[in-house]
Amino acid sequence: MRTRNRVLSTAVVAALGFGAAANAVAVEITIATVNNGDMIRMQKLSEVFEENHPDIDLEWVVLEENVLRQRVTTDIATGGGQFDVMTIGTYEVPIWAKQGWLNALSFPDSYDVDDLLAPIRAGLSHEGELYAAPFYGESSMTMYRRDLFEEAGLEMPDNPTWGDLYGFAKQLHAPDEGQFGICLRGKAGWGENMALVSTMINAFGGRWFDGQWQAQLDSPAWQHAIDFYVDLLGNYGPPGASSNGFNENLALFNSGKCAMWVDATVASGFVTDPDESEVADSVGFAQAPHAVTGKGSHWLWAWSLAIPASSEKVDAAETFIGWATSKAYTRLVAEREGWRAAPPGTRKSLYDNPKYQEAAPFADQVLTAIESADPADSTLRETPYIGVQFVAIPEFQGIGTVVGQQIASALTGKVSVSQALESAQRSTERTMARAGYGNE
Repeated sequence: MRTRNRVLSTAVVAALGFGAAANAVAVEITIATVNNGDMIRMQKLSEVFEENHPDIDLEWVVLEENVLRQRVTTDIATGGGQFDVMTIGTYEVPIWAKQGWLNALSFPDSYDVDDLLAPIRAGLSHEGELYAAPFYGESSMTMYRRDLFEEAGLEMPDNPTWGDLYGFAKQLHAPDEGQFGICLRGKAGWGENMALVSTMINAFGGRWFDGQWQAQLDSPAWQHAIDFYVDLLGNYGPPGASSNGFNENLALFNSGKCAMWVDATVASGFVTDPDESEVADSVGFAQAPHAVTGKGSHWLWAWSLAIPASSEKVDAAETFIGWATSKAYTRLVAEREGWRAAPPGTRKSLYDNPKYQEAAPFADQVLTAIESADPADSTLRETPYIGVQFVAIPEFQGIGTVVGQQIASALTGKVSVSQALESAQRSTERTMARAGYGNE
């Protein structure tokens, strides 16, 4: 979608009080974003921004998650300058800021930076400066069908284990009726299947690297976790699970095909929306499952808006970002679509708002999940890295992508879990050796 450029006539400009200098083509900024529901809503509501900022036009590039990551990473690393606003996450921001690839953000006092949730703000900062503004923040949680549980005489604990979920999935799996015990991410990608899988590795006592940056993918904890994942999803998940990411599983859950789903807390607003979900009135929530430890079982992420250093339209880009991540935007969403649809996980004021609490019964659980995620202490054994569902080093994007492909191959049965992990271990070792880790 491209928003039409506006060229105002001299007479109209004068009548509006902009002065003769405004008789020019509006500044056009190009925004790259992901095709998630909240971003689609932002694109739709941006007509309000353009009405109030006739000097700024918006061009949208909306992409599937893996494609978005590839496009923006290539563009920013090469200084391509294709985009003025990029939708990026908690992984990229501090790394790219350190490289000098992002512009620091500076908002007026009315923006209220101090209202941002501390874990989210910290993840988007470098050396005390904010380099991206969170559009929505998330952790992970368990969503389930209360009606199916009640019919089967089952009760979901507030803090379930992966073993609990396995037992529930086995009992509730009825593929002949189009009902699957559990839906989980299977689509390959460092931010797709590996976001979930990394939290499983943490929960089963594993880690990506030891204290000397030696890869641990061939460890017993990884073997146990991936065996469990492939067994659970292969036996009690939907067919073709290796093709399912967040959006595909959201569609399955909303159509009543998943008894349980472990994924991003941001989904809570969609699965309880009666306009989108056939099971909106029957959804229950619990914390993300743990296993031998609770450390690292909740991921921490924020889809955020940032300005690449290559942009020549910084002022206009910052104006748009300030609007899209403001309290006023939250109120706009609430006015148009109700408080339940407000972008979650970014501001303290949202969780202090009685209207939101009433409209979003999952609010407290989401906040608990976000605040319990600790990127500095996410594994049972000590590690040299920061991150829950990712490792905050530049090489992880490539490593996670390759490992995600190996895990997806094991899920489809093309290779055994042992073969997948052996290949993943060797590949990771080569990448880390080339990068010089562990040589100091």
